[in-house]
Amino acid sequence: MTIGGWILLIYWGAMILGFGIAVAVSVDTRGKAILAIAIALVLVAAWAVGLFWYFGHTASGQRALTDQKSELAGGLDRVVTIYTADGDVIAQYSGKIDIEANDGGYVKFDFEGKRYVYYNCFVETVAEIG
Repeated sequence: MTIGGWILLIYWGAMILGFGIAVAVSVDTRGKAILAIAIALVLVAAWAVGLFWYFGHTASGQRALTDQKSELAGGLDRVVTIYTADGDVIAQYSGKIDIEANDGGYVKFDFEGKRYVYYNCFVETVAEIG
């Protein structure tokens, strides 16, 4: 699970448990108090199972894990090939590379202590994520 997933689990888990405890304190019988806390615990467990399922069994969850792995490790082992509009290869880089996502019509990445920025070109990246 990603760091953001853990934060969501802890935040919402604390909120649900807090609500369950508040209800347990406000009810008049011990049985209702135990029931309120039990329901809160079941809801937190269901939330946790849902998050673990999302990050373990969906493509979106797997991409989020890969993105976080890349961010924390300084990139993924990948091959980056830069092409002209005609299909000619301008350059090719291989190694641990973290590519910056953007919508500005360029690609930017750091490789072996140098920053590379390519404008108006086609970029192919193949990463080893296994």
